[in-house]
Amino acid sequence: MSAGAEPVGHVRLGYARPSTARQSLDAQLESLAKARVTRVFSEKISTRATMRPELEAAVKLAVEIRSSGAALTLVVHEHRRLGRGIELAMLVEELKASDVGLEFLTGELKGSHDPSGIVFTVLAAMSGTEREYIRDRTLEGHESARKRGKPIGGAGVTDESMLSMALHLRDQEMSLRDIAKRLVITTGTKKGQHPSPATVMRMLREHDERAATAASA
Repeated sequence: MSAGAEPVGHVRLGYARPSTARQSLDAQLESLAKARVTRVFSEKISTRATMRPELEAAVKLAVEIRSSGAALTLVVHEHRRLGRGIELAMLVEELKASDVGLEFLTGELKGSHDPSGIVFTVLAAMSGTEREYIRDRTLEGHESARKRGKPIGGAGVTDESMLSMALHLRDQEMSLRDIAKRLVITTGTKKGQHPSPATVMRMLREHDERAATAASA
């Protein structure tokens, strides 16, 4: 779909977010202005933050406008500005379900993309591949630990599902304290509670040690 072929009344919303909270948004905002967006949502927020209020507001407005019958495209400087992993997968599914298009101004996915097009499938696949990698890496580490008779970190508190989620959150550069707040113990006397940051640290450290041992072997 060519940007020049957009129908009259086509709404274009922009979203800008830097890689780090200290990075300037000037270049992205300038590019979005040249891309003829109707309104720009922007935020300077750390990559550790999983909540992005301005992105959520942009998507909410996009869905509302699209539901009224108007064609709509969310314009972003580059696809990594939208997030990664599970968060990106959920966002892509929401946009696709609402028939909201995407346009990236730079990067390997540069161009305008229809919700039924291949790029939406590619973005979802990229996210799915990351989740599968996390899962496979976790299972391999646990199997190596079992063969050596070592318990999985925090016996009675942690499990494979918790470790998988903790690894994903660590990849999002979240702190140990924030990771602990997102995890819930599912078995034992502490069922329903959050693990301590120390337990999370021990679980991740033991996983890394197992992974390093497996790699060297």
